[in-house]
This record gives sequence, structure tokens and C-alpha cells, in this order.
Amino acid sequence: MSNVYSLSQLGWKPFFQQQLTLEEWEDATVGRVVSQERSEIYLQTDEGKKSLHITKGMPKFAVGDWILLDSSGAYIRLLERYSLFYRKAAGTKVSTQLIASNIDTVFIVSSMNQDFNLNRIERYLALAHETGVEPVIVLTKSDTCNNPEQYTEKIEELDLFLEAVTVNSLDTNSVRKLDNWCVEGKTVAFLGSSGVGKSTLINTLLGQNVQHTNTIREDDAKGRHTTTSRSIHFLHSGGLLLDTPGMRELQLADCAQGVEETFSEITDLAERCRFKDCQHENEPGCVVRAAIDSGAIDERRLANYLKLMKEQEYNQATLAERRAREREFGRMVRSVTKSKQNRKGN
Repeated sequence: MSNVYSLSQLGWKPFFQQQLTLEEWEDATVGRVVSQERSEIYLQTDEGKKSLHITKGMPKFAVGDWILLDSSGAYIRLLERYSLFYRKAAGTKVSTQLIASNIDTVFIVSSMNQDFNLNRIERYLALAHETGVEPVIVLTKSDTCNNPEQYTEKIEELDLFLEAVTVNSLDTNSVRKLDNWCVEGKTVAFLGSSGVGKSTLINTLLGQNVQHTNTIREDDAKGRHTTTSRSIHFLHSGGLLLDTPGMRELQLADCAQGVEETFSEITDLAERCRFKDCQHENEPGCVVRAAIDSGAIDERRLANYLKLMKEQEYNQATLAERRAREREFGRMVRSVTKSKQNRKGN
């Protein structure tokens, strides 16, 4: 395909257009972040590809962002995002890590082997629901699976209206099942753990080897981490494909609504419990526990719901404490600076 794309082909929408003044629309250049390195981001504009050096005063960027540049190519501002995937940074670091922005559909990729994990899929679903992006479950490695139906049935048990597509990532005809979401101007993001076949699937969709792939370990069906950066690729169908590295750890933060939507049957029942602060353990009048005892709800699902709610509450509180400390430190620095200036003036 050509290296020059119109704004609509890049995913431009009225949502972004409405953020510009007439003067900005006539004089400035808008570009979409298609890849990012440590101190450099690369933008695709309707004039071609441009690079922008990241300086201290700039905000955090995510692949998928739209950025406004002046006539000389200098940074003006970041446009408001209509969707943003982020997580608590891995490990003990108290910060958020941006994953991808301005996504229309998220493909949650899971392999149909020993590594298939409903708890992990629910974690990704909570993130998608919190962001307001349509989730589609893509089940890979159908060529090595004797009974794909057992996996799609498990997905249907989570949500009857949730789309689940089984594919052989090595087969071009098989991955064409995803064409309905990969249309011109629409951005699809791939989320999934390391080794579920995302890189192979992406290479087949693009018709070329843009992502390095590794074989899985035979003893536990787990793959080795291959993709190490985020980037947007242009599909022959006109769609935009945003790849993300496989995540060994996806910590949720500020995601209560997404968790509640993912486990809507539990949250709906919880409203009918006798006590508003019911923990769904041994409290009298617990409608959720009654549903579990009758087999209407799986015990595993309740356990994961409670785990994810506690996790996101804890992480959000931790992040809020850090921001409060940073604000307090900033006020102290400004106070000391002002005091020094006053002494110099006297």
C-alpha cells in the first residue's frame, strides 16, 4: 500500500474534528502515533510519516494518539482520546502504563491449549468494558485442537452476546473470519498473554512477517515473549492493526465499572442481597451465594470477580496516594522557590 494515507484512512473521526478550531484545521497538521521508542514517537499524517522528539514538558503518549503539530512540525497539543487502554505498571512501581488509545475493537487473543484461562480472559474483558471498546475473543491454534467447541462454549458461558472466533493463525482463509472488524478507518488492537499466537496471527493478517515468532514450550504449552513494542500496521482491507506486547502481568486500576459489567449477572444479583455491603460469603440473605449453591453461578467466577474488584480498588488507592504525595511535593518546591526569590528581593 502507499505510504500516504488520508486522515479518514488513519481513523480520523468527527470526535477529533470537533476539538480543532478553524484556524488549527487550516494551518496545523494532525498526525497519529503509529510507533514509539524511548524518546521518539513516529506519526503518520496525510503528508507522510514524521517523527517527534519527546521532551520533558510533553504528556505521556500512547500508540494510537492524535497529535497536533504547527507548520514547522513542532508539538502543539495532544487531542482528547475517545478510548484508552492502560494498566498499573508491572512490578512494584506505583504508576500507570499506557497501552493503546483510540481503539474501535479489541481482539482478546487466547490459545486453545493448556494455557487457556478464563480468569485471564475476564481480566482483559474488564479492561475492554471499562474503556467502552467492543471486545472479540479470538481463539487461536484451532489446527492443533481436537475439540474447539469446548472452548467456545466456555466463552458463551461468560456472556451469550460475546463474540468468539476460532482461527488457525497460519491459515489465511481461516483468519479472514476477522475481516468484519478490520474495515477501512477502523482500528483493532490485539491484547493477550505471551505465546498465544498473536505475532503469527498478525503476520498472516498482514501477509508478511513483521513480527518475530517463537515456538511454544511443549511441557506447558506456554509461549515465549516475542513482540517487544507497540505499533500500528496497515491492513490490505484498509483497517488499522495495533499490536501490543504479550503481557505477563495485567494489573487493573480504576476499573470498577469494567469489572461490574464483565460480571453483570453477579452485580445484578448483589443488588438484591439483604446487606448492601454483603461480601457473598456466609451472610444471611445473600442472593449471590444462593445462586452459587443452586449451580446458577460458578464459584470460580465469583472468586475472580471479588479478586479483581479488590485488586483495582487497592491499585487505585495506591496510585491516588502517589499523586497526592507528588502534589504535596510540588507545593513544597514552589513554596521554597518563592521564599528564596523573596529573600533575594529583600
